[in-house]
Amino acid sequence: MPRPEPGGAVIVFDGVCVLCNGWVAFLLKHDRFGRYRFAAMQSDAGRALLASHGLDPGDPASFLLVEHDVAGGPRISTDTNAIRRVLAGLGGGWRLAHTLALVPRGLRDAAYRRLARNRYRWFGKHEACALPAPEHRQRFL
Repeated sequence: MPRPEPGGAVIVFDGVCVLCNGWVAFLLKHDRFGRYRFAAMQSDAGRALLASHGLDPGDPASFLLVEHDVAGGPRISTDTNAIRRVLAGLGGGWRLAHTLALVPRGLRDAAYRRLARNRYRWFGKHEACALPAPEHRQRFL
């Protein structure tokens, strides 16, 4: 199963979702240290990561972040906790994303799940996963 480098992280995203691809493009632009790697949930690596952490690869309603600290231990985050950790991991002013924890997780995750259930209808869907630009290929599993 794919593992991030120590101190790095893997984000499993929906490779055909227009919104999700926009999220990945945003992260590629703002991740100055190249901390995040990406796996489309439609790929073998993405499906394996989802399944190994108790998420159904056939029902991509969750957002998965797998982090490994320098000691090599995994830290798994899903949904709004994952989004909060990803944004804060960009550093600088993005660390303010931790203030999202002030909103009860049940409320945050309910809003996230509504967005996840409607993302294709609201934002669109690609026919197939997009190929990363050559300068970003090494960041995709």
